[in-house]
Amino acid sequence: MTEPTVQETIEQLANLAMEAELAEPIDWDAIGADPKEAFMLMAANVIEQMEAVPEDQRAVIAMATMTKLLVENFASNAKLKKLQDNG
Repeated sequence: MTEPTVQETIEQLANLAMEAELAEPIDWDAIGADPKEAFMLMAANVIEQMEAVPEDQRAVIAMATMTKLLVENFASNAKLKKLQDNG
């Protein structure tokens, strides 16, 4: 079996992430961005960042990054809820 190209890996990563978004969809019209383009751009960025990290450290870096993003998402949702409750 041949190894996937970087572009194929980016597309796979973006597609997996887009599937995960189905549970809590983003209002892309409000943002004014193309979802596929955004996911592809972010996936390419993630791959580039992970390639810069030694392989034996990638899992812990990925978990730390996921934790940071979850905390940011939690804070953003809490802020939005507070604005909605006060508005």
